[in-house]
Amino acid sequence: MMMKTHFSSIFSIKFPPYFFPSGFPHTMNFQLIQFFTMEKTLDKTVSIKAFLLTLSLIFISSIPLSLLKTSRSRFSLPLPFPFPSSSEKKCDVFTGKWVPYPQGPYYSNETCRLIVDQQNCIKFGRPDTEFMKWRWKPHDCELPLFDAAQFLEIVRGKSMAFVGDSVGRNQMESLVCLLAHEAYPLDISRNSSADVNYFKRWFYADYNFTLAAFWSPFLVKSGGAHINGHSINGLISLYLDEPDEAWTNEIEKFDYVIVSVGQWFFRPLLFYEAGRLLGCHICNQNNITSFSKYYAYKMAFRTAFRTLLTLKNYTGVTFLRTFLASHFENGDWDKGGNCPRTKPFTSNEMKLQEFNKEFYWVQVEELREAEEKGKKIGLTFELMNTTEIMWMRPDGHPNGYGHSMIKNASVYDCVHWCLPGPIDTLNEFLLYLMKKEVLLQLKAKLMRNA
Repeated sequence: MMMKTHFSSIFSIKFPPYFFPSGFPHTMNFQLIQFFTMEKTLDKTVSIKAFLLTLSLIFISSIPLSLLKTSRSRFSLPLPFPFPSSSEKKCDVFTGKWVPYPQGPYYSNETCRLIVDQQNCIKFGRPDTEFMKWRWKPHDCELPLFDAAQFLEIVRGKSMAFVGDSVGRNQMESLVCLLAHEAYPLDISRNSSADVNYFKRWFYADYNFTLAAFWSPFLVKSGGAHINGHSINGLISLYLDEPDEAWTNEIEKFDYVIVSVGQWFFRPLLFYEAGRLLGCHICNQNNITSFSKYYAYKMAFRTAFRTLLTLKNYTGVTFLRTFLASHFENGDWDKGGNCPRTKPFTSNEMKLQEFNKEFYWVQVEELREAEEKGKKIGLTFELMNTTEIMWMRPDGHPNGYGHSMIKNASVYDCVHWCLPGPIDTLNEFLLYLMKKEVLLQLKAKLMRNA
């Protein structure tokens, strides 16, 4: 008679606290009963590990991100499953439309004391408020509202940097306001830079989280004309194969890096490679070869991404926030142009111009190349596909209702964005992608430990 016996094992799965609503258990206990015969003994440890891995992956795959806890539960919107089965339609949150959202913004210029005058449109008399009452609605799913408590839990003990021009800093300032009802940061900018307007740094002591902005409007080394000014006549020299040390000297310390540049590439530029003058853009000098601004844009991203791929100690997640076009009408920014619209464009009202599309495709192609190379060495590159989304929001700019940091006077600004306003949506996308990355990392860790 064949004898049959069994062993019983109890084990736990512990998940990060930001995975679940308040009150939901973060640790789950399971009992595994393993039957085996005396003639064919199975390895107990291997069995438990295999069962743990299988159960954990099934469990994670069944958690909609909508179950992740939210401090604004009355506005809770569901997310797609992070790991859809082959029969489920995968959601693209970047394809959709703007829809009315009468609840209004997350904050105001009264509840967030950190809005700079350049984007403080209500303070300087903007009379309409409808531009704050729209939300992005993906076609096949929902984009969750921003949850400050959840964001701060994800970045606890970590750091985040926005690298690029002043629109990138604009997004960082939006993020600071979105987090303000949960935590106010300490301004530690002077500890790291003498230029506290262009190089900002905030510290959230309760979360040991550092948030920084690195001013680098070309991503690569530049010189010549004073790049902190607004002159469009002075030639700026770009060294397209040399990354800007303003960000590369410190970027290895950061866990999340958001890269974004654009508007500065429309200016008169001289291009250098290997220390040699290669050509220029609108330099009006007959003895210098004329190059497209797209060439410089491509090379700047190539150099930036290759730098991140080769930095010895960089282990962060890199996000490319794609090019945001300006909305000047009736002239350029220095020739009477403005942006007086008070509602979003409809899908058929005004299409994105071809030159703006070219900027978009150039940087996306460079990101895809970096993404493939990153996979081989364990680095993640993610696309925040926002060009067309933000093109539909000509109503979101300060126009004449903001004060320049440099001139301390009202200017017609159709490049930067009012706070609060459409730019807050960029940080909804950011949090969405960060949650996705957390789940992927957890899945990978379980696979490694199998």
